[in-house]
Amino acid sequence: MSLHDRLCLRDYGPSPGSHSHAHFQVLVGLGGVLELEVEGRGQRLGAGDTALVAPGERHDFISAAGSRCLVLDTRQDLWRRCTPAPARHDDVVALATYLARSLQAGQPLATLYGPALLLEAWKPAARVARTRRTIDWAELAEWVQARLHQPLTVAQLAERVFLSPSQFAARCQEVQGASPLDWLRAQRLARARTLRDAGLPVAEVACRTGYRSPSALTAALRRAGLR
Repeated sequence: MSLHDRLCLRDYGPSPGSHSHAHFQVLVGLGGVLELEVEGRGQRLGAGDTALVAPGERHDFISAAGSRCLVLDTRQDLWRRCTPAPARHDDVVALATYLARSLQAGQPLATLYGPALLLEAWKPAARVARTRRTIDWAELAEWVQARLHQPLTVAQLAERVFLSPSQFAARCQEVQGASPLDWLRAQRLARARTLRDAGLPVAEVACRTGYRSPSALTAALRRAGLR
């Protein structure tokens, strides 16, 4: 525990209280019900409930039947990044229960590490920038051209580059300026033109590039201006 932190168990009773302070106050209910009003916002703090009071916020409190809370008074500025409700509520409550038992048992590590652990469980998780998977289009084109005699689907292309079909379609449109089927058609035509230029018969080229007939290949080449 730093000089800026004080972790303790605090009992509240029927005598009302009202004040503000220059530090953050973190409360986790352990038993009973504490009626809490922070800057006019009412809240019932029962077992497992949490509250975060910012510096300067006036708060009124009373517990008609008595209540107990784990309370952290802290000047740690990182609490400014925290939302009123903890990011991982169940973790905070489980941690508070453990720290309460440790404080009652006089275990010094609770006061030493408890404040930092509460902050870690309370604050929003840092966003990790996701790196987009790159596509080796040349390798994919080579893989495709070796299999043009087979029926090929968008799902197969996406699986080859470890993307979902929708992700692959978006990336194909973004990078290649074409839909996956148009890109695949371009691969068939490019391979067909190469084989025709090498002198192979139209029927054999059609078979190798996945066209159902020589006439279908001839028509496709004509449409693409490759005839």
